[in-house]
Amino acid sequence: MKIIECVPNFSEGCDQKKIAAIAKVFESFPGVRLVDYSGDADHNRSVYTFLGKAEDVLEAALAAAGLALEIIDMRKQTGVHPRLGAVDVVPFIPLSTAKMKDAVDIAHRFGRLLYERFGVPVYFYGAAARVAGRDELANVRRGGYEALAKKMSIPEDAPDVGEPLFNERSGATAVGARGPLVAYNINLDSDDLRLAQKIASQIREKSGGLKHVRAIGVILKSRGVAQVSMNLTNYKETPLKPIYDLVKQLAAERDVAILESELIGLIPKAAFAGTKPKYLRLKDFDDNRLLETHIKTFSL
Repeated sequence: MKIIECVPNFSEGCDQKKIAAIAKVFESFPGVRLVDYSGDADHNRSVYTFLGKAEDVLEAALAAAGLALEIIDMRKQTGVHPRLGAVDVVPFIPLSTAKMKDAVDIAHRFGRLLYERFGVPVYFYGAAARVAGRDELANVRRGGYEALAKKMSIPEDAPDVGEPLFNERSGATAVGARGPLVAYNINLDSDDLRLAQKIASQIREKSGGLKHVRAIGVILKSRGVAQVSMNLTNYKETPLKPIYDLVKQLAAERDVAILESELIGLIPKAAFAGTKPKYLRLKDFDDNRLLETHIKTFSL
C-alpha cells in the first residue's frame, strides 16, 4: 500500500486549546491516522504526524492549515525556533510502497491549493524544490518571518507559488518532499545558551561536524535549560548514538552533563543503531514512537 506521512509544523506551542483544535481536524478525517502531536511553549511550535493515502492526506493537511491560518497571528508570535509563517513547514514523506515522486506530486498539489484557497505564498524545498538551492530547508527559511517582506521583494527569492506579497498575519509556508527525518533535541544540565550554540556549531555538517546533522542552540526559558536542537536528515548514515556521544563529550569539556534527550514526532527503528533509548536518556519513549509501529498497523 502506498502510504504518505505528513508532518506539518504550526507556529503555535503555547495555547493548548488551539493545539488541540488542530488535532481534532486530523481526527475528523477517517482516512488518515494522527499518530503523534506535541506543542512546545519555548519553541512556540506544534508538530503533528499523520499518515494515510495521498488524497486523504492532502485534504486533511489543507483543512488543518485552514484552521491554523484562522487562529494563529504571526504579528503576535514569538519563539526560539526559526519560522516563516503560521503554517510554517509541511513536508510529505513516502512510506511503504510509495515513491518520492508520489510525495513530490502531493507537495506540489498542496502548495498550489494552499495558495488558491487561503492566499498563502509557498516555497518548495527538499525533493519538491523547483529553484536551485532550495533543496535545503534552512536556505528557504533563512532570515525567518522577520526578513520575509524583504526576501519576497527580491526576484530570485520570490515564492514558487503565489504573488510575492507579504501578509503580516500569515507569512509564508515551506512545502517539501523528503525521506524520514529525525527531530532530536538534547537538553543540557545548564542554562548556558552560548555553550549550546557552540556545541551546535561543532556538530552540524555545515560547520564540518557530523554528516546529515542540522543543529541550533536555544534556551528554554520556561525551564532554564539550554538545548541543542537538531534535525537528522539521514539517520542510516548518522544514527543517534554518535550524535549523543559527541554532544556529551563537548559538554563535559565545560563540566556540563546531559539532562535528557527528546524526540519530536516519530523515529525509524534503525536510528537506534548501536544503542538503546535508556543510554540516550530519552524521555517519554515507547514503541508508539517508532515509525514502523504505525506503518504496520495502518497497512492491516
